[in-house]
Amino acid sequence: MKAAQITGYGAPDVLQINEVDRPAPAAGEVLVSVEASSVNGLDTIVRAGGLRIVTGRRFPIGVGLDFAGVVAAKGADVRQYQVGDRVWGTVHPLKRHTVAGAAEYVVVPADRVGLAPADISPVEAASLVVAGTTALSALRDTLHLASGERLLVRGAAGGVGTAAVQLAHAMGGHVTALSRGRHAGALRELGADEVFDYTTTTADQLGPFDAILDTVGSELHGYRRRLTREGRMATIALSASSVAAIAASSVHGVRRIRTLSSNPDTVVLRDLATYVTSGGLRPVMDSVYPLADIAAAHQAFERGGVVGKQVVAVSGK
Repeated sequence: MKAAQITGYGAPDVLQINEVDRPAPAAGEVLVSVEASSVNGLDTIVRAGGLRIVTGRRFPIGVGLDFAGVVAAKGADVRQYQVGDRVWGTVHPLKRHTVAGAAEYVVVPADRVGLAPADISPVEAASLVVAGTTALSALRDTLHLASGERLLVRGAAGGVGTAAVQLAHAMGGHVTALSRGRHAGALRELGADEVFDYTTTTADQLGPFDAILDTVGSELHGYRRRLTREGRMATIALSASSVAAIAASSVHGVRRIRTLSSNPDTVVLRDLATYVTSGGLRPVMDSVYPLADIAAAHQAFERGGVVGKQVVAVSGK
């Protein structure tokens, strides 16, 4: 089978499509015939060597955090899925994988997949796995967004941002989106009540907000000051400056900045599917690339400036 693998840490050109042995599921695992994967921030961090403390220096390393496809086989003790079921899920984000989601087949524990929504395509499903579960966990479990509350989404045009705008709207929140000005129309169609251009708008010109979801990682102190007394803030972007801001905010008790990452299980994937089925969440994709062009998909992700996700369609099975 074909699998996208990292041959050394660096720019997107270290990605290659290699022929590897098809894995077999052990007890408690499923083998998924992958139809699509997407590009996420963690994929580019792993490729660049930012997690080498986890991934080590042995190559090749598999790439692709998420996937959508069909159960091709299952190991012993797996009763919740049948061969032929359409599923979506992720590999573990903090483990080294020789083969990951951007491959024709991948093996994962059964509790890392869920039944994919029936009314969207595998390519569309792949665009929502990490972005959607991250946004849902942030809004529901970290920020505890309630109907009628005011939410600011920074980086609203990205994968997590577009999912967060839709989910917050479905939850009854008043959504303010911060993005490039040219994306205002698309974000309003997704449910944003207000859209501001981050290139011409400062934090002091915004707010107050009951909750802030940050996907950028900069100027966190300034945005934190736009929270109400009982306001909450969460960021998915870890950098030296954001870590310092998170640490400083913990001293004050209230209005703390919290961080989270996507590591969804079956329950979260099921809950996300419910939003898709009910119409509260729809896929937002910028471009779809064949597996052979995964390096170009990584390049597009790192350039940014688009609305939605870069998705990799896996072919050749």
